[in-house]
Amino acid sequence: MFERRFPLSLAGPLVAVMALAACVGGSDDRRASTPAKRPAPARHFVQDQDTRQCLADLGAASVRYTALPDQRFGGGCTSLGAVKLIDIGTPVTNLGAMTCPLAKTFAAWARHGVAPAARYYLGSDLVKIETMGTYSCRNINGAASGKLSEHAHSNAVDVSAFVLADGRRIAVRGGWRDGTRKERDFLRRIHDSACKRFATVLSPDYNSAHYDHLHFDMGRGPFCR
Repeated sequence: MFERRFPLSLAGPLVAVMALAACVGGSDDRRASTPAKRPAPARHFVQDQDTRQCLADLGAASVRYTALPDQRFGGGCTSLGAVKLIDIGTPVTNLGAMTCPLAKTFAAWARHGVAPAARYYLGSDLVKIETMGTYSCRNINGAASGKLSEHAHSNAVDVSAFVLADGRRIAVRGGWRDGTRKERDFLRRIHDSACKRFATVLSPDYNSAHYDHLHFDMGRGPFCR
């Protein structure tokens, strides 16, 4: 058997190259062994079948929305399976997190209940709906103690006024009892339409806490007042 020998004149440079390669390789190994930072876990999105179907229904109705991450706040307040409505066909003010069923029902009510009623009773197109918001971590009627409101679960919305293309603003406050006959008829018509859709509907006729808005939620019901 023959051994292949390198001339002595090449031995020095060859050793130097091998040593350099070993050094570089060691550096890569050490860098690879340094633990990488783990990304922060993403917040959970509800993916149950009912929510998936609800989101699909919003899309089929050409409603633009953003799905929101689940949130659990202190005191039992939550925002689960919620969305933020972006475009339902009519601009709406102050909307925050809404459970998907509430958002779906609200969008349908605005499109098929309020808009036609505005044209029929008031002779003008609906151009804006004003609300007092959705999520709020508080008890029913804002009481210091008692049962949590559906607002505390992003499951309620308070509607305060409607703006028409001719510039009129029909507010629940004042308009419910002191508006013109057509304005009162309009407000009661959309109230009745809401009672066919939402689980709970509260008007100024319910109590003094609702003197300036219509409260809609998807909690227990049906209850219409």
